[in-house]
Amino acid sequence: MMDKYFFNRRKLNALLFICVQLFLFNVACAQQIPEAGNEDIRVNQIGFYPLASKTAVVLKTKATVFYIETIDKKKVFTGELKVSGKPDFAGNTTSIADFTSFDISGKYILYVPDVGYSWSFEIKKAVHEAVGNAAIKAYYFMRASIPLNEKYAGKWSRAEGHPDTSILIHPSAASDKRAAGTIISSPRGWYDAGDYNKYVVNSGISTSTLLSLYEDFPAYMKTVKLNIPESGNNIPDVLNEALWNLRWMLTMQDPNDGGVYHKLTNAAFDKFEMPDKGTAPRYVVQKGTAATLDFAAVMAQASRIFRNFQKELPGLADSCLRQSKMAWNWAIEHPDSVYNQDAINKKYSPPITTGGYGDRNFKDEFIWAASELLVTTHDNAYIKDINLVPDKSMPVPTWGQVKLLGYYSLIKNSNSLGNSAPKELPELKVRLLAFADDLINEAGETAYQTVMDKSTHNFGWGSNSVAGNQGIALIQAWKLSNNPEYLIYALNNLDYLLGRNGTGYSFVTGYGSKIPMHPHHRPSVADGIVDPIPGLLVGGPNPGMQDNVRVPSIVPDEAYIDDDRAYAVNEIAINWNAPLAYLANAIEALQNQLNIPVKKQ
Repeated sequence: MMDKYFFNRRKLNALLFICVQLFLFNVACAQQIPEAGNEDIRVNQIGFYPLASKTAVVLKTKATVFYIETIDKKKVFTGELKVSGKPDFAGNTTSIADFTSFDISGKYILYVPDVGYSWSFEIKKAVHEAVGNAAIKAYYFMRASIPLNEKYAGKWSRAEGHPDTSILIHPSAASDKRAAGTIISSPRGWYDAGDYNKYVVNSGISTSTLLSLYEDFPAYMKTVKLNIPESGNNIPDVLNEALWNLRWMLTMQDPNDGGVYHKLTNAAFDKFEMPDKGTAPRYVVQKGTAATLDFAAVMAQASRIFRNFQKELPGLADSCLRQSKMAWNWAIEHPDSVYNQDAINKKYSPPITTGGYGDRNFKDEFIWAASELLVTTHDNAYIKDINLVPDKSMPVPTWGQVKLLGYYSLIKNSNSLGNSAPKELPELKVRLLAFADDLINEAGETAYQTVMDKSTHNFGWGSNSVAGNQGIALIQAWKLSNNPEYLIYALNNLDYLLGRNGTGYSFVTGYGSKIPMHPHHRPSVADGIVDPIPGLLVGGPNPGMQDNVRVPSIVPDEAYIDDDRAYAVNEIAINWNAPLAYLANAIEALQNQLNIPVKKQ
C-alpha cells in the first residue's frame, strides 16, 4: 500500500514538474508574442499598401534603429529612427519609423530594441477593404423600423425597433392642415447616434457624404458588397443603404407647403435598452430653415444620382427633385426659421429634451442647397441671389457648417455646367487648393506625421470626424490637381484613425488590436454581447469632458477614455461614420486604380 502510494506520488510529482515547465514555457512565449503590442508604438493596426507610404511613431525611446519582423520574429527590414521635427501637445518629441520602401506583402510587427513590439499589421493590396465595408455596413445596424436578421447581422441580430408609422405632430409643428396631435407615418431612417431619434440636419450631411462617395468613385463602389437585405438588386449597396435614410427623409416634408420638420423624436432620450423596448410617443417638431435647406440639397443630389437607376427605381429621381424644389421655395419664404429648443419648450408641451442640432446662421445651407440644385438642373437662377463666397474661410464640413459641400459639388461638376457655371467657380478652385496646401503645410513635422496633429483646435467634440473630413478635403483637392501629396496626407489621416495617434487606439469598433469596447451606443450596451457592433467610429479625443466623465489626460490628442458613459469622447454618430466610410473607400478605390505615388528611401 505504501509502495503504491509513493509510486503514485512520484508520478504526480513528475506530472506537476512537466506542467510547471509547460506553464513557464507558455508564459515566456506569451511575453514574446508580438500580438501583445507595446503601447509606445503607434501604428495603423490594419496595415499598409505595398506601394504606399508606411509610417509608425515610437514614444519613449533612445534607440536609433527599428526592425520589421515577421510574426515568427524573422527580421526582414532595418530602418533608421528619426526624431520628429516638432513635439507633441504634451511637449515630447517622438521617433518616426518610415518603412515605405519595404513592399513585400505579409503580416508583420515592428520592433524597437528598448521598447518592444508593435501590434501586428498587414502589408497587402486592398488592405482597408474590410474596414471600408464595415464603416458603411454600420448604417445597417443603425436602421429603424426593421428587424435585423441573423443572415445579415450575425450575432448582433435584433427585433424591429420604432416602426414610426404613428407619429404625432408636436404643437411646435402644427399648421392649418396638420393640427397638433395629427398622426403621420415616417418609417425607416437611421438612429442618429447613441440614441434612437432621427434628425434631418444630421441626416443631411451623412446621407450626402455616402451619395458623394458613390458619385466620386462609381466604378469602385459598384464592387462593394455589404450583405444587406437589398444586396443583389442591381443597385450598388452604398446607395441601397443611403436609400433607407433617404426614403425616411422624404416623409419629413410637409406636402402642403414644402417645409421640413427638424427631427423625429421622443420627448426625452430612451433608457439604455434595446430599440424594440422603446415605446414612448414620438413626435415631429417644428419646421426649420436648416432642416429644409439640408433636405433640398440632399434631394437634388439624390435626383441626379438615382436618375441612372430609373428601371430599378422608377419615379424616384423625379420625386426627389420635385420635393427639393418645394423645400427650396419654403426656405426662400422662411429664410430665418431657427430651431430653438429652449424657446419651444417655454411655449409648447411636452418639452423636447433630445439632441437640438440648433443653427442660427443659414448662409452655408443656402450655398449648399443652391449649388446642388444648380448642378442637377443647370438652372443658375438658384445661384444668382446667393453670395457664394461670403468670407474667405474654408472650414471642414460639419452638420452646422456645410458650405464646403456645395463647393465640392460645383468644382467636381464644373465641366458639365457650361454657361450655367457661377462666375466664382475659378476662385473656388483656387481656394480649395489653398485650403489643402494649408492643411498639409508642415504636417510632416508633427509628432504623428498627420494633418490632424497640427492644431489643438482639431480636438473637440467629434474630433475623429474632423480627421475624416480633412481626408475628404484632400482627396477633393487631389481630384482637382492630381498633386500626390494631398493623397498621401489623406492616407495619413486614415492611419491616424486606425492607431497612429496620441491614444494608441484604433477608433473603429471591431477593427484593430486596441479598439473601443464600450462605446456610448444603446444597442452595443444593452444587447448582452461582449463585442460592440462593428464598424462604428467613436467621437475621439476631446478634453472638454462635457459628460463629467474624467479622461486620463487633458492633453488634447490624448483626452480619450473607452467608457460607455463618456458620450463626449465615446459616442458614435452617423455624421462621424460617413467621413470614415468615404475616406477608407476612396483610398481603396485610388489604391486599386492608381497606386498611391510615394518616394522610396
